[in-house]
Amino acid sequence: MSLLHDLSTKYKTLSIVGMAKNAGKTTALNYLIEEAMDEGILLGITSTGRDGEMEDLVTGTEKPRVYLDEGTIVAVPELIYELADAGLEVIRKTTYSTAIGTLLICRVREAGYVQVAGPVINAEQKKLCEDMLDLGCRLVMIDGAIDRKSIASPDTSDAIILATGAVLSRKMNKVVEETAHIVNLYRIQELEDGIYRKAILDNNSDDKIMLISEAGDVTKLDLLTGLGAAKDIDQAISIDTKYVYIPGAFTHSVISDINVKKLRQVEFIFKDPTKIFINPMDWGIFRKKGFTCKVLKNIEIAAITVNPWAPAGYTFDNRVLLEEMQKAIPDIPIIDVRM
Repeated sequence: MSLLHDLSTKYKTLSIVGMAKNAGKTTALNYLIEEAMDEGILLGITSTGRDGEMEDLVTGTEKPRVYLDEGTIVAVPELIYELADAGLEVIRKTTYSTAIGTLLICRVREAGYVQVAGPVINAEQKKLCEDMLDLGCRLVMIDGAIDRKSIASPDTSDAIILATGAVLSRKMNKVVEETAHIVNLYRIQELEDGIYRKAILDNNSDDKIMLISEAGDVTKLDLLTGLGAAKDIDQAISIDTKYVYIPGAFTHSVISDINVKKLRQVEFIFKDPTKIFINPMDWGIFRKKGFTCKVLKNIEIAAITVNPWAPAGYTFDNRVLLEEMQKAIPDIPIIDVRM
């Protein structure tokens, strides 16, 4: 059985998320589309931005195009509908808007190349996926555009396919290390149900930093962001503080000036792992100091694709890269879609 067949038995929606631009998201998408054609699996295809054009609109470099088989359900904005090589039948004109016009849900009547786009708002993307499933799709795939890790949000899809590769670094061990770090972040333990989780969910309407006591009492900090707020958080942590909830981005500056004793006393809670922006080295240092954390919802990684080629002109031995990645992350399917 193919990788896609296996994935389609476990999930209804999958996001393809890149570790960086040119990590191979569209190449991975095309690989899975080809498998769907071979297996007779009806796909729904959408994107977090615009994809499938011949030239990268940012860098001017050539891009892999998206070829869709007859029957595929695809999201296409009005303004680029006529640019499709494929024959498209408009099924529905939606209320979802994009930067290039109102979104159309189309069925491919004649196979060919299509420029794909979709809503940038997670809630609308989720609703679009539901629309496609209602139209008979066995699996909906969301192609992330220009390194939009936010689309990995667990509110959007059941799981993700993580695209990584040589573009991250000229050193293979660095590529492997950074990929394994992201995998570990996405697997951070979820905060269990109970008074503390309930306290966060019940008081999170304004996205403020919250301190939760042993008794479940909530104290909100009047801060617009946690960035650079380490001293304020440190001063607010009292002897009975059990959790610190950070709703936005979590970087080095959020906890750099927190007293080590207080750092060990509390546990940090994040909405999901996409909010964490700390490199592997700093993450290891904080963990050694006693830093611990959980998330309200983590992210399941269904598979990882590796790309041994970088736009800068250097390449890795694809077999060695695959072997090293499998050693570092042995329990997730890892494939080189070019091999």
